[in-house]
Amino acid sequence: MNENLASASTKIFREIDLVVIVEIAAIIITAVVLIIAMQRALNWLGQRLYGQRRLTLLALVPLLRLLIGVSAVILIVPLVIEPSLQNMVAVLGTVGIALGFALKDYASSLIAGVVAIGEKPYRNGDWVQIGDHYGEVIHVGMRTVELVTADDDRIAIPHNRLWNDAIVNSNDGKPRLLCVADFYLHPEHDADRVRSMLKDVALTSPYLHLDSPVTVIINERPWGTHYRLKAYPVDSGQQFRFVTDLTVRGKALLTRQGVRFAATAVIPDAGAAA
Repeated sequence: MNENLASASTKIFREIDLVVIVEIAAIIITAVVLIIAMQRALNWLGQRLYGQRRLTLLALVPLLRLLIGVSAVILIVPLVIEPSLQNMVAVLGTVGIALGFALKDYASSLIAGVVAIGEKPYRNGDWVQIGDHYGEVIHVGMRTVELVTADDDRIAIPHNRLWNDAIVNSNDGKPRLLCVADFYLHPEHDADRVRSMLKDVALTSPYLHLDSPVTVIINERPWGTHYRLKAYPVDSGQQFRFVTDLTVRGKALLTRQGVRFAATAVIPDAGAAA
């Protein structure tokens, strides 16, 4: 049995002598030198270019590095393995299994991408929260969904987050979404008057969608009173300007009317989301 295994190994692998070792070392050293030289050359050239040309050039670095690495492997394999059909089938089968394990997350994302197209937890133009990322969906690909955040960052998130993470969709295919402006006030004030003032602030905002409701939610807390002014902007893309407008004008109005704000630090709790 052991003799058969030893014989099979001998047939697959070539005899490794000093010449083969030197050839393999030469290929590896050449590949490393080429990668270092390529990276330094492209970085040097990239520093002398501007705009899209610079970004396109620098994007070639990982691609060329991969090509050099794969070329080195292609040159080394025939030095180690007897290049027969049977051996190539065995090697390719082993590589295929290894790639299957390595790319299982990639395959999972592709399957989740098909599910996302069918179930539509997000679509282009939706504002979604996935994990710690909140932004507008600008592209739903086969493997990832791409968001643009309020800070203009572009984030690609694998679809397989569908399996374990909650997807919060703020507008779900509609042109508008609910916006909330929070106000934390000292407990000694006329709550009905403050509620009326905050409603007026929303109704006079240039971003307000007039056919949608405006509501004020009040929660009494140990440190004071928490007001949540809820309203819809004309377009979901105006949400940050809308909330800023509500906050700035609401704070100014309350200050002019002598309403004091809470001085104690607010500790968020589950009841605050009501």
